[in-house]
This record gives sequence, structure tokens and C-alpha cells, in this order.
Amino acid sequence: MILSPLQPAPAWTTFRVGLYCGVFIILAIAFILSGAVFIKDGNVWPLVRIYRGGFLLIEFLFLLGINTYGWRQAGVNHVLIFELNPRSNLSHQHLFEIAGLLGVLWCISILSCLYSDYTFLPTQVNPLILYGVMLLFLVNPLKTAYYKSRFWLLKLLFRVFTAPFHRVEFADFWLADQLNSLVIVLMDLEYLVCFYIFELEWGKSNGLLGHGPDKICHSYSYGVRAVIQCLPAWLRFVQCLRRYRDTKRAFPHLVNAGKYSTTFFVVTFVALYSTHRGEQEQEVYQDHSDAEVFFYLLILSSVVNSLYTLIWDLKMDWGLFDRNAGENTFLREEIVYPQKAYYYCAIVEDVILRFAWTIQISLTTTNTVLSTSDLIATVLAPLEVFSLCLLLTSRSTDHIRRFVWNFFRLENEHLNNCGEFRAVRDISVAPLNADDQTLLEQMMDQEDGVRNRQGKRSWKRSYSLSLRRPLLSSQSKMRDTKVLIEDTDDEAYT
Repeated sequence: MILSPLQPAPAWTTFRVGLYCGVFIILAIAFILSGAVFIKDGNVWPLVRIYRGGFLLIEFLFLLGINTYGWRQAGVNHVLIFELNPRSNLSHQHLFEIAGLLGVLWCISILSCLYSDYTFLPTQVNPLILYGVMLLFLVNPLKTAYYKSRFWLLKLLFRVFTAPFHRVEFADFWLADQLNSLVIVLMDLEYLVCFYIFELEWGKSNGLLGHGPDKICHSYSYGVRAVIQCLPAWLRFVQCLRRYRDTKRAFPHLVNAGKYSTTFFVVTFVALYSTHRGEQEQEVYQDHSDAEVFFYLLILSSVVNSLYTLIWDLKMDWGLFDRNAGENTFLREEIVYPQKAYYYCAIVEDVILRFAWTIQISLTTTNTVLSTSDLIATVLAPLEVFSLCLLLTSRSTDHIRRFVWNFFRLENEHLNNCGEFRAVRDISVAPLNADDQTLLEQMMDQEDGVRNRQGKRSWKRSYSLSLRRPLLSSQSKMRDTKVLIEDTDDEAYT
């Protein structure tokens, strides 16, 4: 279902959104107060790490709903950019509804852990039930619960993980970019699997509230954690290589691949520094030479990564600092959002969050408390869904940066499409009204109307569609609308 800004959401959908969000707030307050009472000793961090990833994923869905609402209000045609079916794509209300429902289940699961003595359900069973339900919701083969949207997401995930073997389109690398901001979710899922296999004491009913320090699952000693942390960057890296193979353009694709390759160096030096520092803290006679070398290499690689990605964000992904910006100083010639202050605030926000890793460096190197990194990650993690990248283990501001990044990245893609008439049926940047939506649906019904890149085609092909716009009450005759559609591989640089 598609909703334009002028169309009210279905009453039951709005009711469910309000119900789920209200229940979530009440349950969230309940588990915070309950945790303060019940958790008095023991190592609480296994419980936090296991549930943190689920919360960040729910928060990501909610903020994606805000992104969708903002795109619709500003007239950024994300439906055509992602090549979605306008009759079955999720509106912002549906995303809010899913996030609210999953948030309620998340709170209930945590409360069941805290009250395990009264529910007679071991704490370690609750996360398995929660994530099992979330996985079942995603892969449910029945044609219910947003089946078409879930199938589209699963197909897109498959394309992301098989990027070297087929052409890469906008939706493919957009989702891979989101995974780069959700790397902490992947790392927490990896920790869950490792903890349940190697560290969990199944005989205890409160096995998630461990006693004593962590063993191996929260360290880089066995290598898997570093591989998981590099996985999203690797997916984007091979996507860039594939796009270079298809287009033979070193710029921007090889340069963009170089940007993602810097993540490999950062993760490598983080792993080496953490491992050597941990070993030296256990020795009586400590030689800090190895740890210091890796620390300085970590600082250097992190600075290069932050500067590289910051420049790419502002200049390439967002299209800002255009020489022909005119009165839109430091921005671009055309802007969609009504206030210039939005863009300037986004620039400042991106600069700050790109270098947020300095907080992690400062606190962890001057504090010997083992949980300092976890504390920083958990406190700042809600910010991460908004935007892109803490470069260390916390990556805790990435969500905030990604949330802001999505607004301007889609706006830039929309303006590029409008300027070059690529895969654009409605080139207006005004919000869709009912008449525009009817025309859009008719266009999508035309042969080749949904996908503009099917099979093998020539490098560039242009053609036009002649469509009749239906009569409205205020119109007395039919109008012909000519739309130029051009197939090309010149997507916006990313």
C-alpha cells in the first residue's frame, strides 16, 4: 500500500501504531525499574549484548519509517528509486507498526528474563524465543504479514551477499550501506551464538547473568569477531569492484572501493591492539612496545578512514559543496528540503559523528575497567541508528548518522534522476497527490514499467511512453503525458 502525504492512514493501522508504541513505553519503563531492583551483582553485560542488537534493529526500522515519511513530504520519489511496486510497498505507518510490535515483544522478553524465578522459564530461553519469532516473521512463507515486502527484502539481501555475480543497482548498495551502520547488530548476533556454545551455563536458571569476567566471545582472540566486523564493508567493496567491471570507470567505483578498504585496516589494528593489550595486562613484566605500535597504527588508519568517508559523504553521496550552488552556499544548485539549516546541521553532525571514535579511544586507553567499551556502546547506541561510523568495537553513533544520511542520499539520487531523466516517471519534486498516484500506478502497469533494467540491454536506450491521465472532477478533457525514460548505468556515485 502506498500513502501520499495528503492521504490519511487507515484507521486500524494508526490505532495499532499508537497502541504498540504506548505499550512499548510502559514496558520499557517497567524493565528499567525492574533491572535496577533485580540486578544487584554478577556480570550483566552478556544480557546487555544479547538484547542490544535486537533493540538497535527495532530502532532502525522506526527511524526508517521517519525517513519514508520525510521523503514523501519532500517529494523524493523513493518508490521509483528503489523500483518498488506502488501498491504493495510499506508506508511509514506500516514501518512504525512493525517496529512497535517488535519493540513490545523485545520488552516482554527482557521482563521474562528478569522475572525468571516467577515465570519458571530459564533466562537463556527468552532470547532464543524472541529472535526465533523475529526470524519467523521475516521468512514466513505464508502470504500474510506484508508478504511481498518481506520477499523483496529477502531477495535484496540475497543480491547483496552475491554481489560479485550480478549487476549492482541502487537498492543493492543502499541496503549494503545500511548493513555497514548495523555492524554492531551483526557482532551482537555473533556474540549470542558464541556465548550459547562456549560460555553459557545451561544448568543455571539465570545463566545470562554470568559471574566473573568474559572468556573468549567478547574478544578478538579467535578471529571470527573481526571477520564479522569486516563483512559489511567487504560487501560494499566487492559491489564497487563489480560496478567497475560493468562500467570500466575507475572513478568513482575504484575510489569508492578504496574507501571501504580502509575499514579492513581499522578492524585489523583494533584486533591486534586489543589482543596485545589484553595479553600484556596479564603479564608481570609488561612490554608495551607491540601494543603501542598497533595503537598508533590504529589512530592513523582511523583518521584516514574518517576523512575519506566524510569527504565522500558530503561531496559524492550528498552532492554538496557544488561550485554552481549559487545562493545555496556550500550546498548545491537544487535543494528539496525547505530549510537550508537542515543541510548545514547535517554537515556539522556528520563531521562530529565521523570522529566520535575519539571518545572511545580516550576512555578505553585511560581506563582499565573491562566494561568501558560496552558502556560507551550501550549508552550511545541509540544515536547510531541515525547516521555512519564509529570505527571501533562500539560503532555507537552510526545509526544516527545513517538516519540523517538516508535523507540526503535519496534526495541527491532523486535530483540526479530528474536532471538526467533516468528511471523517472514523475520528475516533480512536489509531494504526490491522488492524481499523480493514479498516473504512477498506470505507468507501473505498462510493459517494462516497474523494472528499467531487465535482461541484457544496450549501454544506453531512450524511449517514451504516452499515457492518458484520467479525468478528474475539475478537468473537462483528457491530457497526454509524455515521459522520457533512459536506461543507463550512471547512478549517483556512492
